[in-house]
Amino acid sequence: MTKLRKLNRPTGHRISMLRTMVSQLVKHERIETTVAKAKEVRRLADNMVQLGKEGTLCAARRAAAFVRGDDVIHKLFTELAYRYKDRAGGYTRVLRTRIRVGDAAPMAYIEFIDRENELRQSKPPAPQPPQRPALDPWTRSQLSRSFAPPKEIKSSEPED
Repeated sequence: MTKLRKLNRPTGHRISMLRTMVSQLVKHERIETTVAKAKEVRRLADNMVQLGKEGTLCAARRAAAFVRGDDVIHKLFTELAYRYKDRAGGYTRVLRTRIRVGDAAPMAYIEFIDRENELRQSKPPAPQPPQRPALDPWTRSQLSRSFAPPKEIKSSEPED
């Protein structure tokens, strides 16, 4: 596992908490938590969706070693993998909501994008820029000289 925020907890408690939060996020598709925890859950949830998109036996075993519940594994490898099959990444969104009464911790919703009843609509995919034809090296060098400003020649004598 990669470097994570410590979240003011011992290692076992922290990993257990993050595993549970990722499982609940997959199950309910939106949870409310603190901003720091949401940022960590986002990293791990995106990795789990990526494993679901792979769809191999190895990916299923790796996901089963992390998330809790057979229904969560099934949802990862069927529903979420199908929903995000054309998306390259960024499957979750963190929306800051309020300041928690009691300890003034900043709270946030973390949710999957492209689903029903989402809090904010996802942006449409950016159109791909048109492909330019490849230029041969001679033409490319001529074009770069025509657009580049002329080089200034520095004189070695100081001006007085």
